Amino acid sequence: MIIQLEKNISAEQKADIIAHVQEAKFKVTEVDTQRANYLVGTGKADVDLRTLGQLPGILDIHRVSDEYKLVSRKWRVRPTVLDLGDGVRIGEGSLSISAGPCSIESEAQMEKIMQHLVDNDVRLMRGGVFKPRSSPYSFRGLGMDGLKLFHQMARARGIKIVTEVMQVSQVEEMHDYVDVFQVGARNTQNFNLLDALGGVDKPVMIKRGISGTIEELLSSAEYVFSGGNEKLILCERGIRTFETASRNTLDLNAVPILKEKTHLPVVVDPSHGIGIREYVMPMALAGVMAGADGIIYEAHEKPEEAASDGQQTLNFTESARLIHNLRKVYALRQELEY
Repeated sequence: MIIQLEKNISAEQKADIIAHVQEAKFKVTEVDTQRANYLVGTGKADVDLRTLGQLPGILDIHRVSDEYKLVSRKWRVRPTVLDLGDGVRIGEGSLSISAGPCSIESEAQMEKIMQHLVDNDVRLMRGGVFKPRSSPYSFRGLGMDGLKLFHQMARARGIKIVTEVMQVSQVEEMHDYVDVFQVGARNTQNFNLLDALGGVDKPVMIKRGISGTIEELLSSAEYVFSGGNEKLILCERGIRTFETASRNTLDLNAVPILKEKTHLPVVVDPSHGIGIREYVMPMALAGVMAGADGIIYEAHEKPEEAASDGQQTLNFTESARLIHNLRKVYALRQELEY
């Protein structure tokens, strides 16, 4: 069960509620977030929520049987919409577009990409400064110096930053220079990192694990939420299957399933999802039609010269065409009845 407490609840009232929940043979976990204070009860006993809900200090109470509770739509029916400030929102009711290179490489590169985004009215830029690479000899990013420059240039142009955090020690030093922390597929079950991100007041985008299930993705989000951070985004970025014709298999089934199971925004990454430049656009458009709240993809002035992932990166002409088509398809989706 999930119990939302009143903001002005007294210590005595909270203690009384916890005692009643424990008497019903439920384990109680207190969760305090940016938005509210909750008690999460886990157990198998049957309890009368109507009686329990009459206790002083309880604002709302819900029964949630899923292993993931706080991110479940069984509890919060209204979808979560994240406001990043300056008119940039992620969630139901709008289509967020985030584009940029796999890796931040230089000031000149960022200048060109940011101008491309401004020209196409895109306010979110993705770009890695710490890059997890399969080979230790590949380019692994510009680090904090690159992030500080990224932040300075983005702020001057009204652009918000999405970038990957790889380990707990980076969270604090990156905090002031990031608008959305990205948890990559390799770190989706790095529970120490997820716990650390539960303690920050910044949105966190969690990518689905390379071979992860939908429930595992939701459980990863639960870690962050239960740590105190409600500002979460889920990203379908393809999973590893037996298929070898593409880098990954973009599981668009996950989009409507996640939209039913959770109140969190869901975005799709077609660049990693299929890994082949020619197919990024159709998969991105399909993601919008499947119900995604946003698309995040890779763009570079000259993908063939990119430091990483050039084979799945769009050039500026392709990127501009995709942005135009994404908005057209989103407008069409709004006219349809599912």
